[in-house]
Amino acid sequence: MSHGFLQFPNIDPVLFSIGPLSVRWYGLMYLFGFLFATWLANRRAERPGSGWTKDQVSDLLFAGFIGVIVGGRLGYVIFYGFDFWLQDPLYLFKVWTGGMSFHGGLLGVMTAMLWYGRKNNRQFFAVADFIAPLVPFGLALGRLGNFMNGELWGRKTDVPWGMVFPGAGPDPRHPSQIYEFLLEGVVLFIILNVFIRKKRPVGSVAGLFLIGYGLARIFVEHFREPDAQLGLFIGGISMGQILSLPMLLGGVLLMAWAYKSNRQSIQ
Repeated sequence: MSHGFLQFPNIDPVLFSIGPLSVRWYGLMYLFGFLFATWLANRRAERPGSGWTKDQVSDLLFAGFIGVIVGGRLGYVIFYGFDFWLQDPLYLFKVWTGGMSFHGGLLGVMTAMLWYGRKNNRQFFAVADFIAPLVPFGLALGRLGNFMNGELWGRKTDVPWGMVFPGAGPDPRHPSQIYEFLLEGVVLFIILNVFIRKKRPVGSVAGLFLIGYGLARIFVEHFREPDAQLGLFIGGISMGQILSLPMLLGGVLLMAWAYKSNRQSIQ
């Protein structure tokens, strides 16, 4: 069945090694995403009336980065690898085995924003609105990292762009990492960064992010291979869809609240 379909390119997930230290493409994607977010956030902080300084941006992004790493790993262990953790409590710290959850990372970033807002006397949703447009670019790079690792492939398919992944058997599969790169990353980045060009109520940018990501993830999960240790739940729903549905609903409620309450608009 694999004849005539795309073959996964021979990408070494390790860029280079120095002794026991290996630099991996996936890790570099996180670094590049953080650097881009820092550059873009500083540009916006320099705008007249932004209400942000570069030092404040640095503190916020550093807290957010810690939240992504800690929350992403905790989320993966809780949502996707809980049985593994019960068998081996040290599994939580074995980050070299892989395993990061976007939804856990999101909760980690929200915790960091809440901490930052309280410490600096800033409204939580104002902080969230500043952060939200920066996130999709990092998501796009993360999905490219998944693709380079040859992981998180899609379900079996016969579409012309189906790809045969090493370790996934001889059958072509949806390159779902690329779908997520486009929808969660490129498209959502464009939508959010066009939206913030006009005045809008506080909380609306964060709400739009939740809606956009929730819709994209729920859609792509139809093409992504379910996690082997979990499979699908009743009704054919995946864990990713279960976790994304509250995001979608929360985003709709947040947008409705923001516009109905007519909160102060920001530039």
